[in-house]
Amino acid sequence: MYWRIGSAYRKRSREKNRAAMREVVRRGAPPGLLAFDGEVAVGWCQLTSRDDLPWLETSWLLRRVDDVPVWSISCFYVRRGYRKQGVMSVLIAAALKAAKRAKAPALEAYPVDKDEPKSTSNLFTGTASSFARAGFKTVARPLPHRPIMRHDLKAISPASKSKEAEEGAGANAGIRHASC
Repeated sequence: MYWRIGSAYRKRSREKNRAAMREVVRRGAPPGLLAFDGEVAVGWCQLTSRDDLPWLETSWLLRRVDDVPVWSISCFYVRRGYRKQGVMSVLIAAALKAAKRAKAPALEAYPVDKDEPKSTSNLFTGTASSFARAGFKTVARPLPHRPIMRHDLKAISPASKSKEAEEGAGANAGIRHASC
């Protein structure tokens, strides 16, 4: 919910934030993707049209690069015990396909570049290296450690299998749309 309402997220109770997310799901398109290892949910990423994330418009760090109606991957959660096993890469590959199926012209992300000085260890937005491996290019860099990265979706076939999706997060990890 942080990416939808900004810092108000921290001021509300967990119950209010959960109820608000359920309302987002009830109203329309799923707000993201889940990664599963068998029956266990091991990861999540928020995936939606940038227009569904109005808080981004108020952030100088994440202001629009241009007028392209991009979709955004704004945050991840990977369950403890599954981190550093490729779950984020599997979610990125699935997000590319889902955004392409939704006819988005491009997919944008706001990761942390760990190779730059002063980068944070707070990696919930993903890492620049993971997005670069998936074919994303830096289109803006408001701070040295905070690139805005984008993938042009015209070249992706919606049915194509990503090598990362096949090799990452354990061969059993499956991806499906999120639900509450």
